[in-house]
Amino acid sequence: MSPTLYALAADAVLLIHVAVVVFNVAALVLIPLGAWCGWAFVRRFWWRLLHLALMCTVAVQAYVGRACFLTYWEAALARGAGESASTMPIIQRWLLDLIYWPVPVWVFTVLYTAALIYNFALWRLVPPRRRLTAG
Repeated sequence: MSPTLYALAADAVLLIHVAVVVFNVAALVLIPLGAWCGWAFVRRFWWRLLHLALMCTVAVQAYVGRACFLTYWEAALARGAGESASTMPIIQRWLLDLIYWPVPVWVFTVLYTAALIYNFALWRLVPPRRRLTAG
């Protein structure tokens, strides 16, 4: 594969990773807000199950001391493209700074555990419904 294709693939994986992070964080806010405002989508079972599955995946990876598989994949593709932090476009560096914080791994484990506990609490406080009824 050419360096250009590696770079495009690395960018695509980075965008997917950012989308997963935004989805996970936004859902933690949207679920209680949506319950309060009466938004039906926050009770959709498949949407809530996807969120729970992603949050569990993130937490388990943290517990076993591994970074997200998307992190490894993006880094390998960027290496294949010959990219380093100094050769990346500024937007790409900003996105990387958004999702990769310079803190010890245990901090992420604590954050992900708290988010997962909160997510389980939301299942109890704002239970999803398999079928939504009108009204």
